[in-house]
Amino acid sequence: MKPKWDLWVEKLKKLNKSYLLVAALFGILLLVIAIPVDKGEKEAKQEADSPPVSSSESSYDSYQKRVERQLEQMLSAMEGVGKAEVMLTLKDEGESVVEKDMTRTEEHTTEQDSQGSGRENSSISMQEQSLYTKDGSQNEIPFVTREKNPQVEGVLVVAEGGANAQVIKNISEAILALFPIEAHKIKVVKMN
Repeated sequence: MKPKWDLWVEKLKKLNKSYLLVAALFGILLLVIAIPVDKGEKEAKQEADSPPVSSSESSYDSYQKRVERQLEQMLSAMEGVGKAEVMLTLKDEGESVVEKDMTRTEEHTTEQDSQGSGRENSSISMQEQSLYTKDGSQNEIPFVTREKNPQVEGVLVVAEGGANAQVIKNISEAILALFPIEAHKIKVVKMN
């Protein structure tokens, strides 16, 4: 009795080449179907299914979290602070400065009456119009020249070394050097 492998080889030899070509194409088709769909399409579908979040809200939150994380790392590296956790409160959501097209019109008129007295009129008018650009989906969006970060209003630091007066002073001075806030808007406490 021949092994099963030899039987398969004999059967394949008997098949016509066109059958083999059809089988190979069918195998390739199955592979193409099995390949995962592009990630961009999956993300677009997930975004369509999720509730809309405004870009200012998400950039506001990401800016706050990024600054908190950086401040935690820097404070933890300071002598005597130990582990630190930071919470920031922000005054606003930042600002996008939009490019504007400005038109200025000046008009001067001089009038003279029959008696020789005259009068002069001047008028100046200005018009501003925001400039727009098109994004990838051909929607018009304002042309932003720069972004201003949100302003920090208060800082809370919970640190392992928060009971030491010198550590509290060093943390407060570091925060004052980084952010334009008043000293009474910084609170440093000891971590449990």
